[in-house]
Amino acid sequence: MHPTAETLTAWSITAYGGPQTLAPVTRDVPAPAPNECLIRVRASAVTRADGMIRAGLPRFARPFIGWSRPRHDLIGTCLSGEVIAVGNRVTRFAVGDEVYGMAGMSFSANASHICVDEGGVLMHKPAALSHEEAAVMGDGATTSFNFLHNVAELRAGEKILILGAAGSLGTAAVQIAAAMGANVSGTCSAGNAGLVASLGASRVIDYRLEDYAKSTERYDVIYDTLGISSFREARSVLTRNGRYVCPVLGFGLLSASLRTAIIGGRKARFSATGMLKPEVQRAMHAKLVDLVEADGFAPVMDRSYPLAELVEAHRYMETGRKRGNVVVV
Repeated sequence: MHPTAETLTAWSITAYGGPQTLAPVTRDVPAPAPNECLIRVRASAVTRADGMIRAGLPRFARPFIGWSRPRHDLIGTCLSGEVIAVGNRVTRFAVGDEVYGMAGMSFSANASHICVDEGGVLMHKPAALSHEEAAVMGDGATTSFNFLHNVAELRAGEKILILGAAGSLGTAAVQIAAAMGANVSGTCSAGNAGLVASLGASRVIDYRLEDYAKSTERYDVIYDTLGISSFREARSVLTRNGRYVCPVLGFGLLSASLRTAIIGGRKARFSATGMLKPEVQRAMHAKLVDLVEADGFAPVMDRSYPLAELVEAHRYMETGRKRGNVVVV
């Protein structure tokens, strides 16, 4: 049954630019297609990736997502909520189920309601996670899991340096790398050093006082969570078979990845985690939930905003001062 009496509230990107380009909209609540679940959203993430989509970055992606604004104008990628209606072919979920997941290429997670294909990145929410915590699992947690396990192929006993260790991806990466048995170092501001150390980093570097690239330390893996460095800078502090990995794709990283795939022991690597097949992403979520339930991982939460204050949430996200994750509820 479709709850036609309800109204969908969401946020539209009016043009590429800063947070001020976001505008609230109201629309009819959509009816789920045969394979879809209609979800009442309880919490949704505000991520750096959302900010890049809003700004139309990187520019070389605009032919695919839209020239002057996204073709799918609503914003938001990660969510958690409850199923309130299902299509007649849905078998994995039922009305009343608590779920979390990803909006996919239609975006639109920063809203009161959303329809998500049951074959997409949609999972049952574990009791160990609140809706706010579950809403951010598709951002820092899954991306860092993919980069450490599959892209960097981090192994127990190896030394890893995490650049931007206090952010969404960084706080997840410190915990995941520590659970993998790696020797973890991380960069952050002095004010976040205690947090990063508490998550499992044995060494914390104040990036304002020390340039990691001029250090005598050598690392098997450098995970640049923010795209603030480069393979060229990292190369001198990588071990002979070291790997520089980064989720922020630019021409420099693309060139280095292609070049080092062919020659040299040190590698630059990239992966678009959100573009992996849904079944691959769901498998990573299952392993992350196992880690959560074993007390090996917990999303670090910074601030929650009402959905009506999404612009303010984006402004805070872009200050570079957030510790962990930001959500709207």
